[in-house]
Amino acid sequence: MLVILFRLLARLPLPVLHAIGAILGWLVYLLTPSYRRRLKNNIEAAGFGEHLSSAISEAGKNVMELPFVWCADPQRVASSVRIENWEVVEAALQTGRGVVFLTPHLGCFEITAQVVGAQKPLTVLYRPPHKAALKPLIEGARARGKLKLAPANLSGVRMLLKALRQGQLIGLLPDQVPQNGEGIWAPFFGRPAYTMTLPGKLQQMTGAVVIITFAERLPHGKGYVMRMVELPGALGESALTQATAANAAMEHMIAQCPAQYFWSYHRYKVPDGVAPPNEQETD
Repeated sequence: MLVILFRLLARLPLPVLHAIGAILGWLVYLLTPSYRRRLKNNIEAAGFGEHLSSAISEAGKNVMELPFVWCADPQRVASSVRIENWEVVEAALQTGRGVVFLTPHLGCFEITAQVVGAQKPLTVLYRPPHKAALKPLIEGARARGKLKLAPANLSGVRMLLKALRQGQLIGLLPDQVPQNGEGIWAPFFGRPAYTMTLPGKLQQMTGAVVIITFAERLPHGKGYVMRMVELPGALGESALTQATAANAAMEHMIAQCPAQYFWSYHRYKVPDGVAPPNEQETD
């Protein structure tokens, strides 16, 4: 049923979906106290409280654009995105060391892998959704073009390593809270956040180039602009240094477009089995 609904919604123009999404964002914000507190607290704690109103609307757009991104014709999806600096990717690939794409929950983060995977082989780390009804939608969308899904386990990490050693591209969501033992507490907008250590480990093992990217959502449903920035040099030697560097790069990118970050995400939660942070870990 959900698949049918998404396919029907995918036929609507993107401006209509975004208009509906803006209304939906406000309805959810006003009617869901826990969601409202988390979104408001996170954006204010990060220093972007003046963008709260826009962030509420953008959160709704993020949901309503999913049928378009996942179910619309791939050519239609691709034509909605303008890539600002693809030469960054081409230059990185010429090194032959592989590329680690870091895509934070900023803008239309679901569309970036599709855009890249339509042009180059791309292996993305994938954790199945909690809601089983979403699984066929997400897996179908993320397996388009030259995209390959790597499960979030040891087998998946091996797939990522293999791709990098072949000089290919891989994709990670660096602000996705990892499971116990797969992260470290590192500062994110001045607060300790359990942060994945995988990007730094992969770079250390392969010498891969690290690129952080996001697709900014344009006003009035006019599409997206995808921007990429290479992180110069290595992320660092220690896990904490690597995680801190990745978080700092995300902070810089989020500051360019703060209303479009996924502020309602449980970024600062303590995963099961993980000891809470202490001051020494984030000094």
